[in-house]
Amino acid sequence: MKFSKILLLPFFIFSIGALNGCEQANSTTDPSDKSAIVKTEKIDTAFHDGDIIFQTSSSGQSYAIQLATHSIYSHCGILFNDNGEWFVYEAVQPVVKTPVKQWIARGDSGIYAVKRLKNADSLLTENTLKKMRKSVDQKMGKNYDLWFGWSDERIYCSELVWKAYNDATGLAVGELKKLGEYDLSHPIVKKIMNERYGKKIPLEEPMISPGNIYLSDLLITVRD
Repeated sequence: MKFSKILLLPFFIFSIGALNGCEQANSTTDPSDKSAIVKTEKIDTAFHDGDIIFQTSSSGQSYAIQLATHSIYSHCGILFNDNGEWFVYEAVQPVVKTPVKQWIARGDSGIYAVKRLKNADSLLTENTLKKMRKSVDQKMGKNYDLWFGWSDERIYCSELVWKAYNDATGLAVGELKKLGEYDLSHPIVKKIMNERYGKKIPLEEPMISPGNIYLSDLLITVRD
């Protein structure tokens, strides 16, 4: 997408999140500095169902997302194996599943990171994974949420991931924050917020960013 379309704020504040990285993803590091990132030459084949994959979007709006969330990650999804092939279930427009190789290639420089729930072998049982898939399947085909509302009518990327885990396990994988708690001070961010919401910015709306999921202490790093 062209930068002018970052009004679609979706990927910008969280899509919105966490999309590739380093443990300092939500630090005060300049999001444009990728010196700490190692490009992956081969796609990892040691994925597990339910793994969360992150990347930095190559779209023009990605930098705005990074500014608002202080994270190099601007998009995320959930990995599931379907008939021997790995897919990323993601909330774009609309919610879809994308072959993992295609998903990784779509990101900035093919860089990605993967996180997994601690004690996943015992917590993500067959029954739990079925619940997680059901949560995601119920949202397949839904439109992307340009306004980052917390209802299930429309869905953004990190919302899809967070709700899938919460529905299946009861865990909050990533700290929910209000929109107003994100860094909306940069001129680029302010411009987009005004164009998207006008004077009625929903600062109290609960939201989850890819960066906050990435930093959850409930997760371990599989690939970074």
